[in-house]
Amino acid sequence: MSFKPQTGSRRGAARQFSKSTHEKKAKERKQRSGSKYLQEETEVSSTEVTQKTLGILNKLGTQIFALSPFSQYFDDWLVNLRQTVSEFESNSVINIDEQFVKERSQIFLDVEAALAQKRLQESNLTEEEKALADTNHLMVETDKEYAEETRERSCKRNADVQRLSTKIRGLEDKVSSQQEIKISFYKFTARRKAADQLAQTQQELKSTKNELEVTLQNFTAEQEKMHDNYEKRKQELNEKSDSLHKELEKDLTENQKDNTFVFYHEPAFPMSYKIGQSLDVYKSNRDALWTILDKYNVTAVFNGHEHIFSRQSFEADDFPGA
Repeated sequence: MSFKPQTGSRRGAARQFSKSTHEKKAKERKQRSGSKYLQEETEVSSTEVTQKTLGILNKLGTQIFALSPFSQYFDDWLVNLRQTVSEFESNSVINIDEQFVKERSQIFLDVEAALAQKRLQESNLTEEEKALADTNHLMVETDKEYAEETRERSCKRNADVQRLSTKIRGLEDKVSSQQEIKISFYKFTARRKAADQLAQTQQELKSTKNELEVTLQNFTAEQEKMHDNYEKRKQELNEKSDSLHKELEKDLTENQKDNTFVFYHEPAFPMSYKIGQSLDVYKSNRDALWTILDKYNVTAVFNGHEHIFSRQSFEADDFPGA
C-alpha cells in the first residue's frame, strides 16, 4: 500500500487563507476611505451652507429701499433676516454653541435698536417737507396726464377728420358723376329717379360736411376746457407749493439744531436717467426750495428716486435766485 501526501490541498488552503486576509484588509481600507470621504463631504456641505447664508446676509445688509418712508420696509426686512439665520441654525450640518446663540441674540437686539432709531429720525421729518415733495410729484403727474390726454384726443380727432374727409370726397365724386348722366327728355321716370338720387347724394354730402364741422368745433371746445382745467390744477399746486415753502421757511427759522438734514424723494439736481423726471422739471419751484435750504444753512439733503449713489456740493451761485 502506498501513501501520497496531499501537498496540493495545503497549498490551495494557504492561498485561500491569504486571499481572504487580503480581501478583508482591502475592505477595511475601503471602509476607512469611505468614512474619510463622508467626513470631507460633510465639511464641504457645512461650508456651502455657511457661504450661502453669508451671501444672503450680505444682500440684506446692502439692500436699498425704493421709496420713502423707508421705515415701511423695516418689518419685512427684519423678518427676512430672522428667517435666514433660523434656517442656518436648523441645518443638520451646522453645530450651534452657546456663544453663537448669545452673540446672535445681541446682534438682533442691536439691529432692532438701530431700526427703532431710524424710525424716530424719519418721523421727525416735518410734514411740510413731505407735503412739498408730494406737491412737486403731483405737478409732474399733472403734466404727464395732460400730455397723454391731449395725445389721445388728437389721435381721435385725426381719425374722425380723415374718415369724414374721405367720405366727403367720395360723395363729391358721386355728385359729379350723377350730374353728368344724360337721359332723354321723354324718359320721365328715369329722369325723375336720377334727380332724386342726385338730391339724396347732395343731402348726404351736406350732412357729412356739417358733421365734420361739428367734430372740429367739439374738439376745439374740449381741448380748451381740458387746458383750462390743467391750468387751474397747476395754479392750485403752485399756490400750495408757495404756501409750503413759507411753512418750511418758518420751521427752519425756528430750528435751533446745530445740523439740519432734509429728506425727500425726487432730487433737485438728478445725475442719471431721472434727469427730466425729478424736481428739475420745475426749475422755478426747485430753485425756490433750494434758496430756502441754502439761506438757513441746511447741512445736507438726502434723496432717492435714481437708485444710485452720488454726492454733490452746490454753492449759492450754482442756481438762479439764490
